[in-house]
Amino acid sequence: MTAPILLWHRRDLRLTDNAAMDWAARQGRPVIPVFLHDEVVEGWGAAPRWRMDKALRAFRDRLREIGSDLVLRRGPALHNLRALVAETGADTVVWNRLYVADERARDTDAKEGLRDDGLTVESFGNHVLFEPWEVKTGQGGYYRVYSPFWRAVKDRDLDEPLAPVEALQAPDAWPEGDALDDWEMGRAMRRGAEYVAQHACVGELAARDRLVTFIEERVEDYAEARDMLGVDGTSGLSENLTHGEISARECWFAGLRAREDGKAGAETFLKELVWRDFAHHLAYHTPQLTKENWKPEWDAFPWRDDNDEAEAWRRGRTGVPVVDAAMRQMWVTGTMHNRARMLVASYLTKHLLTHWRVGCDHFADCLIDWDPANNALGWQWTAGSGPDASPFFRVFNPDTQAERFDPDGVYRRRWVAEIRDAGSDRRNDDLGLDYFDAIPRSWAMHPDDPYPAEPIVGLKEGRARALEAYGNRDAA
Repeated sequence: MTAPILLWHRRDLRLTDNAAMDWAARQGRPVIPVFLHDEVVEGWGAAPRWRMDKALRAFRDRLREIGSDLVLRRGPALHNLRALVAETGADTVVWNRLYVADERARDTDAKEGLRDDGLTVESFGNHVLFEPWEVKTGQGGYYRVYSPFWRAVKDRDLDEPLAPVEALQAPDAWPEGDALDDWEMGRAMRRGAEYVAQHACVGELAARDRLVTFIEERVEDYAEARDMLGVDGTSGLSENLTHGEISARECWFAGLRAREDGKAGAETFLKELVWRDFAHHLAYHTPQLTKENWKPEWDAFPWRDDNDEAEAWRRGRTGVPVVDAAMRQMWVTGTMHNRARMLVASYLTKHLLTHWRVGCDHFADCLIDWDPANNALGWQWTAGSGPDASPFFRVFNPDTQAERFDPDGVYRRRWVAEIRDAGSDRRNDDLGLDYFDAIPRSWAMHPDDPYPAEPIVGLKEGRARALEAYGNRDAA
C-alpha cells in the first residue's frame, strides 16, 4: 500500500487533535493535504474569505514545518478531488465532517462520487464535541431546547485530544496547485482589511496561546465578565474554533481542568462550548435553520425586507449608542461582543421589524468568526422564530442593557467617536476613529458629523410596535 492519501482540509486547520490527519499519518503512506476553494467557499462573505486566507497561510507554514505542504485548487469539490486522484494515483480520500446543509450536500456528493470510482473514503467527527446523531432524547429524537441538551452531554466521557502530528510522509512528487495570492480571497474587504488585520488572532499556535491565557487569567471571572461590554472578559476563541485552528475538544478539556481547579467561571465556559454543539446539532437535524424560519408559523409574520432604517443600523447611525458601538466594533475588528450581538439583533428584528435574514446575512459578510450554524441560531433565537427562542415579548431595551453591562459608558465611547467628551484627545482614541477610515468612502461619514439627536425608531415606540405585530400574529 504505497498509493497516496488525499487529506481534504476545510475547517480543521491544525496539527493537534485532528482526527483525519492523525489517521492518515498512521497509515505509513504519502499524505497530500488539500484545500479547495469550492462551491461552498464561493458563497462566503467578505470577512470569512479574508480570514480563511490568513488561516491557510498560517496552516501551510505549520505543514511545511513537518515536511509537508498544502495543495490548493479552485472549483467544484468532486471535480477537483477526481483530478487530484488521477494526477497522484491516490486511492483514499479523508476529511473531518461538517454539518450545515450546503457543506453536507457537497460532502455527500463527493463521498458518493469517489466511492463510485472505487476509492476508499473516510470521514471523521472532529468539528464538534458530540456527533449530532449521537445525542438523542429519551424518545430517540433530537433536542430542540438547549438546557436538556446540556444535561444530556455534560457528564459524557470524551477521549483525550489527539497529540500533534509530527510528520506527514511526502509524495514522490507534489501535484501542481494554485497560488493563494491568485485567489484574492481578501479582495472584497477593501480598505477595511488593514484594520481588521490588527485584531485577528491567526493560526494554531496563536489559538493555543489564547486558550492558555484565557484559562490562566480570565476564566475565573468568566460567568460575569463575559457580559460586560467594556471588559475583555471572553475567550475570543470563536474565531479560531470556526477555522479549526483549535479543536472544541482541546478547549473542553482545558475547561474541565479549570473547573477541577475550582475556577468559578469554568462551568459557564463549558456551557458555551456545548451551545456551539447545540447549533450544529440543530443544523444537522433541521437544515432549514440557516435559511428559513425554524418555526414555519413565523413565515406570515410582517417582517420587512431590507430598508433605509436597516441601512442606518448597518452603518452604526441608529442614534442608539450601544447598538451603534457594536456595529462599528464589528466593522473595525471583524468580531462583536457576545452580549452586543443580542442587542443589535433585537433592535433590528423587533424595534425595526426587519427580517432576521437581513442581519444574519450582514453578519455573514462582516464576521471573521462567522459560523453558519451559530450565526443563524443566534439570530433566530433573538428574533423569536428559532428553536428554544427568546420569548416574542422579550424586547431588549438597549439603554437599560447599556446601563447594566456598560455602566461607565466605556464601550460606547470607545466605538462612537461622536459622543465623546469635547475635551478628549481624539488623536489617541484610535478605535472609534478607525471606523471612519475602514468603512466605504461612499458612506461619507466623518467623526465630526453630529450624532443623531434621536433614535431612528424610539425605544418605547419600537417596543410597542413590535408587541402589536406579535399580538396580531397570534390572533391570525
